[in-house]
Amino acid sequence: MKKTILSLVTAIVVLFSFSNASLAAGATYKVQKGDSLWGIAKKHNITVNQLKTWNNLKSDKIELNQVLKLSSTDAVPAKKQAAKPASAQKGYKEITVKATAYTGSCKNCSGITSTGINLKKNPNLKIISVDPKLIPLGTKVYVPGYGEAIAGDKGSAVRGNKIDVFIPDHKKALQWGTKTIKIKVYY
Repeated sequence: MKKTILSLVTAIVVLFSFSNASLAAGATYKVQKGDSLWGIAKKHNITVNQLKTWNNLKSDKIELNQVLKLSSTDAVPAKKQAAKPASAQKGYKEITVKATAYTGSCKNCSGITSTGINLKKNPNLKIISVDPKLIPLGTKVYVPGYGEAIAGDKGSAVRGNKIDVFIPDHKKALQWGTKTIKIKVYY
């Protein structure tokens, strides 16, 4: 009888040990080749700003095999909810900007954004290049004539109230031209 109780207690201890370990493992992510903060955030239904805050990141650069926290250690784990589309979020600010277009397939272009998104492998993504001092990287933005996008790139010519929308087709990017539009930046 004592052996049965001892075996049962041991089994329960082992079971709880593994379940706690899997919970702890689920709250972190090990950076893989080709990952970006934006991709990791999207995969785990969180924002780039949350990832940066929880991991004390000052830039968007991440290292291969780096372990990132996927939640705040101070917060009580909340029930995971589906991400709301930007248009359903509560707050936004409107900014008038000059909007041009770019492509990831130009001469001397790598096709990789400053946040690590591979535009050549993901031509259907809606990505805009912004001045991070005005619009933080990872922010959802609504651009009239383009749709909902993520501020996922920054460019040397993108300063102040200027954005560049990513359009994979060179001809269509040229057709976009230069427009002065009012965008919605969600927070």
